[in-house]
Amino acid sequence: MADLTLLLDAAAGGDRRAAADLLPLVYAELRRLAAARMAAEAPGHTLDPTALVHEAYLRLVGDQAFDGRGHFFAAAAEAMRRILVDHARDRGRLKRGGGRVRLDLLDRAAALPEDPDLVLSLDDLLGRLEAEDPAAARVAHLHLFGGRSVGEAGDALGVSRAAAYRDWKYARAWLRDALGGDPRNPSDTFPADGA
Repeated sequence: MADLTLLLDAAAGGDRRAAADLLPLVYAELRRLAAARMAAEAPGHTLDPTALVHEAYLRLVGDQAFDGRGHFFAAAAEAMRRILVDHARDRGRLKRGGGRVRLDLLDRAAALPEDPDLVLSLDDLLGRLEAEDPAAARVAHLHLFGGRSVGEAGDALGVSRAAAYRDWKYARAWLRDALGGDPRNPSDTFPADGA
């Protein structure tokens, strides 16, 4: 674990050897994140988990400094989200498919719908939620886009699990309301609190 932190620091300082040594240590976990994220994408997607890992890794290694393992993987989840959002935008889709939203597709953690329009909508909504409640937005981001359970999101963010669950409950209700669901019915569209 200390080796990973040292390599992250050295890679952030521009050490190319450290960046090369870092990839084998984090590749399996990045691949797991990417595979979980890509499982929800439409068949025939032009990106695959390997390409997503490589592109995310290239965005991560360089002038960025990381505050340990959790911060690195949170940044990786963010990089993957941005790559997929950019990819959806490049495909020129209309947001939300002309106003139709399938909230039932959000029932599983890290299983965002195959609809790139909803990915764009969620990205936009998470940006709005971040302005209102940054902590809730970070937990929701790691849970929905990073393939983390709510507890794992809390661990990665360095907050207690109780705080992470509280933030997720708020984010879940906020997103459901923003997408047109019933915020009083927590089981209709979003994963259970422990998911």
